[in-house]
Amino acid sequence: MNATLALIRDTFREAFARRIFWGFFGCCTALLLFLIFILRVDVVQGALATISIFGNSLPSTNVENLVQQTQSVIAMVLYFAGMALSVFASAGLVSSVFEPGRIELLLSKPVSRTHLLLGRYAGNVLVVAANILYLVVGSWVIFGIKTGVWGLGFLISSLCTIFVFSVLLAVIVLVGVIWDSAAVAIMVTFAIMILTPILAQKNTLERLLSSEWSRDVVRVLYYTLPKTSDISIIIRHLILNQPVESWMPVWSTGLFGIAVLGLGLWRFNKRSF
Repeated sequence: MNATLALIRDTFREAFARRIFWGFFGCCTALLLFLIFILRVDVVQGALATISIFGNSLPSTNVENLVQQTQSVIAMVLYFAGMALSVFASAGLVSSVFEPGRIELLLSKPVSRTHLLLGRYAGNVLVVAANILYLVVGSWVIFGIKTGVWGLGFLISSLCTIFVFSVLLAVIVLVGVIWDSAAVAIMVTFAIMILTPILAQKNTLERLLSSEWSRDVVRVLYYTLPKTSDISIIIRHLILNQPVESWMPVWSTGLFGIAVLGLGLWRFNKRSF
């Protein structure tokens, strides 16, 4: 346990030293300040009386619906833009482990290679998770105090975002172990992030493709790769209190992450430095 905590602490120290943590923290704080000082909501007996942004009044509507819609927008921005920024930041934190001199020092410690890589992985997840939870919980409290609406869907959405990031981080770890390159890790991860929304239109693609083998390729890729686009829809449904038709995108994405992380651990244990 002490070794694990030391590895996580080392990751946080590097994130602080590279200003990665503070960059995330600053962006999240700016959005929270926007919600506190710019957004004004007046509620009368559970109904929205007025809402103003930058001094401009907007048409009144149901307060709960307004809060849910606003939270869904924040969640989607955090999910896609925040995920992209997290990938950029984490690729450097992972690849730095394999720098000449540093990897030899780490391997000289009385810690197994599996323990070493998992500790670094957990540290990266926690660095991003701390900022995501800071923004989501802070927004949730602000909306709750201003409007009296305390829906749990927005809080759950943060866990979904952290979950998807942890899966993409497994890809970064695998690429980092094989090629020692943050740039390659970013390109591979972004390729997956770009490809998966396209594959989410599987039914449409199958109608457009003329050969059966090409349809099979689309099906294999869809069910194999993480389903970031489908999970974003699940997040929106959770926030809006709408039923989720299928949890398949979540558990299949989780299986992909476990398999990729396991492959990265296996390669790291076999590699000589």
